[in-house]
Amino acid sequence: MTSSLPGSRGPVTKAAVLLLAALAILALLPEAAQAHHLMHLLHLKPTPLTGLLSGMAHPVLGPDHLLFLLALSLVGLRHRASWMLALLVTGLAGSCLGLVLPGLPAAEALVSFSLVVVALILLAGWDRRLLFPAIALHGYVLSAMVLGWNAAPIATYLIGLLISQGALLLLALGALRHSAAACSATTRRTLAAVLFGLGAAWTWSALVG
Repeated sequence: MTSSLPGSRGPVTKAAVLLLAALAILALLPEAAQAHHLMHLLHLKPTPLTGLLSGMAHPVLGPDHLLFLLALSLVGLRHRASWMLALLVTGLAGSCLGLVLPGLPAAEALVSFSLVVVALILLAGWDRRLLFPAIALHGYVLSAMVLGWNAAPIATYLIGLLISQGALLLLALGALRHSAAACSATTRRTLAAVLFGLGAAWTWSALVG
């Protein structure tokens, strides 16, 4: 089946690795840690509308969250849509938990380490159910920025998160499933190795401050 895409495997792999490298460079910029939240970037006040827009933008502006979501699509290629939906609901539950019980120690380091977990699922066959606590942790951290908001903006923020993360997963899955080259074992191993390196580096950076 892959013969209909001659020579495409190399370019697809290189493009994917270049995307990961670009996100890594972005994360190293001094402003990256503050750029995760649309409200901070545009100096907006929390309203239902700005809450929705912020929720939709937050996973895209945070390189670690974006990489994690894109990596989920690599694991989810052979799963039904209901499996990905269960992950999204788990992430939303994590956000709700973060609103009730904030302040988990080393949460940012654990979020970065979740990239290592995804890499080891792809490389070493770790149990894919580990993705459920991992995405719950991402949801937990994504709730930190809205602590102290009123109920209406918080609700629309959570809706925005669900829309944004669902759209990213669908787009990534669609792109991979329509490209036989991108689904190759070699490509998945290459991307997993890059994810492992980025996750380990970001985890160390978060721990040492």
